[in-house]
Amino acid sequence: MAKLTRETVIAEALDLLDEVGLEGISTRQLAKRLGVEQPSLYWHFRKKEELLAAMAETAMAPHATAPLPMPSDDWRDWFLDNTRSFRRTLLMRRDGAKLHAGSPPGAADIDRIAHKMAFLVASGLPERDAQMAMLASSRFTVGSVLEEQAEASLGATADDLIGVPQIDHEAAFEEGLKLILDGLTARVERRSTRATIDHQMRI
Repeated sequence: MAKLTRETVIAEALDLLDEVGLEGISTRQLAKRLGVEQPSLYWHFRKKEELLAAMAETAMAPHATAPLPMPSDDWRDWFLDNTRSFRRTLLMRRDGAKLHAGSPPGAADIDRIAHKMAFLVASGLPERDAQMAMLASSRFTVGSVLEEQAEASLGATADDLIGVPQIDHEAAFEEGLKLILDGLTARVERRSTRATIDHQMRI
């Protein structure tokens, strides 16, 4: 039998996640799928929480390896693209948002966040506004996907939904994202206008 690697365990755990959802994940079930005894998993993960953290990190790879912003990029376009990339990645896995929620960023994530923050500040956003915009868009995205995936997991039929307003989740997300960007843009423009007026008054 091939040697059981950390990568193999994570990959199998993510496949199990897609089949049974986050609540159905157990080390006993995972060990059975891998054809090993449950204690064998402890060589790689001492407890279930460590496994879930590794799963969350691996599941986020498509977003975490996306190109970072370039100085020539328009910050508004980048902000939209970055948030959409995050949403797409969360939706790639069953319960992807639930798996991601609360997972701490790793060292590589922190470096990427710092790069993104530096890009926004260099583009003219005050550092505090850039921080809050990134936080707001992230939490908005996770919350949106949580609701979308929770609805999907209910398996409601057309008869169940009679009289219930239907939500186009992607359209709702896009509208919410636009509201965040519009508010951020307006704030940046107000600050820029005040700075220009203050400068002119000092001349």
